[in-house]
Amino acid sequence: MSGTRREVPNDPGRRERILDAALDVIAESGVHRTTHRRIATRAGVPLGSLTYYFEGIDDLIAQAFARLADTMSLLYRRTLREAGSAAEAEAAVVELICGPTYATDRELTLIFEMYAYANHHPAVAATTRAWLTRSRESLTLHFPPGVARALDALIEGWPMHRAFEAAPLDPALVAGVVHAVVAAGPGLPDGG
Repeated sequence: MSGTRREVPNDPGRRERILDAALDVIAESGVHRTTHRRIATRAGVPLGSLTYYFEGIDDLIAQAFARLADTMSLLYRRTLREAGSAAEAEAAVVELICGPTYATDRELTLIFEMYAYANHHPAVAATTRAWLTRSRESLTLHFPPGVARALDALIEGWPMHRAFEAAPLDPALVAGVVHAVVAAGPGLPDGG
């Protein structure tokens, strides 16, 4: 038999399980209390296996946030891609803002942690910028770039208000604001 142990993993899903466990620990305890030991315990893997896949805790956290951004971006894109008309696209934006599917309480907590960590970690800052770019690209399936940028700010910001106010959003208010932004589209600049 040829090959080394590194070429033939005996637990092919371990790396992803570790990343998911890292996100669970971050959501429950915050980045500042996330440790190798907590992640290994949550993932059900030996502590030493974390250093097999990751260069250190910062690398592990950065890759976990990249996994979060990828997962959220796919959902964001799918929600917008399924819209078949302008009205459905506006409704999709309202769903991203108000609905429970896009940003659960856990995901909002992770987003808050990611944004804070991005201020001090260049790789996570790059992940966050890439996520914003992907979000806007998804919105440009239906809206011009200036409108996409404004809508993305609503999609990112309004759920934060919902979380901190601990109150549901008024879908009619959100729909009215989304429609007003879309209607103002020709007057919005396309640049950043």
